[in-house]
Amino acid sequence: MKICVLGLRGVPAVVGGVETHCEQLYPRLQRRRSSDRFTIVGRRSYCGSPSAEFNGVEVVALPHIKGKHLEAISNAIIALLYARFQLHADIVHIHAIGPALVAPIAKALGLRVVVTHHGKDYDRDRWHALAKNVLRLGEYCALHFADHIIVVSPSLTEMLKTRHQSRSSHITFIPNGATHVLDVAQEHADSSALLDKFNLTSGRYIITVGRLVPEKGIDFLIKTFKRANCGTKLVVVGDAGMDQSYVDALHQEADGNLIFTGYLGQADVIGLLRQASLFVLASRHEGLPIAALEAAMSGCPVLLSDIEPNLDLGFPAKSYFRVGDIEDLERKLRAPHHAFKVDPPGVLKNYDWNRISEATSEIYTKLMSVA
Repeated sequence: MKICVLGLRGVPAVVGGVETHCEQLYPRLQRRRSSDRFTIVGRRSYCGSPSAEFNGVEVVALPHIKGKHLEAISNAIIALLYARFQLHADIVHIHAIGPALVAPIAKALGLRVVVTHHGKDYDRDRWHALAKNVLRLGEYCALHFADHIIVVSPSLTEMLKTRHQSRSSHITFIPNGATHVLDVAQEHADSSALLDKFNLTSGRYIITVGRLVPEKGIDFLIKTFKRANCGTKLVVVGDAGMDQSYVDALHQEADGNLIFTGYLGQADVIGLLRQASLFVLASRHEGLPIAALEAAMSGCPVLLSDIEPNLDLGFPAKSYFRVGDIEDLERKLRAPHHAFKVDPPGVLKNYDWNRISEATSEIYTKLMSVA
């Protein structure tokens, strides 16, 4: 059986929750289903070469229109045609509701279709009204044309099942994972070279990880951090989003206690998480935040905004603050950070990539058994 994966920028080492999800999931699926062939289609701007292999999975880079509005859908259309006429795929697995606009075309071409719904992208700050409506249409296409829909957060799963009761049997909750943190050697995490590079001291800095986009609330976190004056540094890990004016405004706040690292590889991110005093995610929008799972799995105390996808993680109530409430976050930044620690074995139990790959594999098997 041939499975073609589309809707992501690329793998490996491409920033984004969808990209991390695919980077961890598909090599495991390839090992689990060794007689099948998995091909990931990425976008040419993000992939190092036109064709490569990543942990047994073929990665193909195809063209796309540049610009935030047409990049994903243009690549998805080209990827779908490649899947049907070049690969002769049996299943296309589409990630995110924007690329899911092509689900009706995939069905018309005779392909079985799986869509993973990573979150309500139409709630993101970056999109204007027309774009939000197009994303809602993508969600509709996923729900009404896909053979199966995987949803990464439990609350969104229940909402979709309630709103689309006739399709509820085609909707399954399968979360993101965190166990990839265990693959990073402890020696790397304990390396002083990483801390020296950014002039940091173990246990004396707060960290946040994510793309520098408005919905991540990094501007709010910086403002609150400076008000709190809690005697630590704040480290912002992540590359720029498409809104350069927002990124420039953030960087103007940089000083000796506010450090922007830019993009870091996964091992370096995990290394910084393992030695931080606190991880903070001030987002106004998420799917099911892998960065928060990585922090908790690393043993780093976590403090998250109380938006529904963050609450879905099931961390203790003390690890949440009221979204957008500067006084609530300031008070918690000043509190002893160890009070916000989450039990890593609990994260290991609930967000295991091997279990996630097994559940996804079962969906493929059921789809192919229905002829």
